[in-house]
Amino acid sequence: MMIRNEVANFLKLGPLPTASLDEEEVWKFQNALEQIQPPLTDEEAFALLWSFGEDDCYGLAWTLVHLIETSPTPYPEEEPEEGDNFWLHALYQAYLNSLMQPE
Repeated sequence: MMIRNEVANFLKLGPLPTASLDEEEVWKFQNALEQIQPPLTDEEAFALLWSFGEDDCYGLAWTLVHLIETSPTPYPEEEPEEGDNFWLHALYQAYLNSLMQPE
């Protein structure tokens, strides 16, 4: 399966910057992220896992979380290790919480 151009363009920017970065740089990430339409394929979601930065980047990290959650497979598939990125832990916790929901 291929990664769509919109996702590839976002990935080329690298990880989300910190909120302290130049506003113009943050806009580049926001504009690229807004071009990605859900749902994601598993391949796209997995690739985007490595796009998180150190903070929430003015809420863009939450947008990325919700986008990754649209893939068929919940990512990350395994519990992140201590010291891994906060956002990987948040995604994994959301997955665990979904297992506790009554069907």
